[in-house]
Amino acid sequence: MDSRIPRLRRKLARIPYTPNRSYSFGEERHEFRLGPRLTKGRADAFQAEHDVELPQPYRDFLTTMGGSGASPYYGLIPLEDCTLFTMNSRDDDATSNSRGFSRAYRPTRRGDLFLNVIERGCSDLVLIGITGPLTGRMLIGNADGFWGPNVSSAPDFLAWYERWLDHMAAGQDNGALELTSPQLRAHPIRQRLAHLP
Repeated sequence: MDSRIPRLRRKLARIPYTPNRSYSFGEERHEFRLGPRLTKGRADAFQAEHDVELPQPYRDFLTTMGGSGASPYYGLIPLEDCTLFTMNSRDDDATSNSRGFSRAYRPTRRGDLFLNVIERGCSDLVLIGITGPLTGRMLIGNADGFWGPNVSSAPDFLAWYERWLDHMAAGQDNGALELTSPQLRAHPIRQRLAHLP
């Protein structure tokens, strides 16, 4: 087990009770609770079925903390419901540099593989690199390429998850993680906009 797991458990348990913390988009769905841990056998079965190897920090989270629930956006997707994607190649004729993602059906060796691990809504994806140079890294993208992928500077899933917890506890804004600080929520313009029909 990764040595960061006990620290993440403590931080997650404190978040709902932290005064002046940030609001995390989608928190009302998961309420900062994790689902049951994934058994190692189920993780092994997923890897065998899809002919992939899950990045160890992500696998450690699933098997020692929880297999669904509390995370940025609407929550961690149970592994059996996660979908593999490949990044589309850039269209040379397009005026935009945005790149979308296509679902990867097994077996595939076309392009690097990414696993959609967190529900963000619509065609937006929160992915972890499974193969290629971005293995283990978290990125946010749009399946239809409406906006380009954003690769997190966090080196792995656990560092990315801890950044979310730390920024939330500190009451920080973080556009990439859709965290809204108490100061921004209290801004008069934002309050007026919230009351418009």
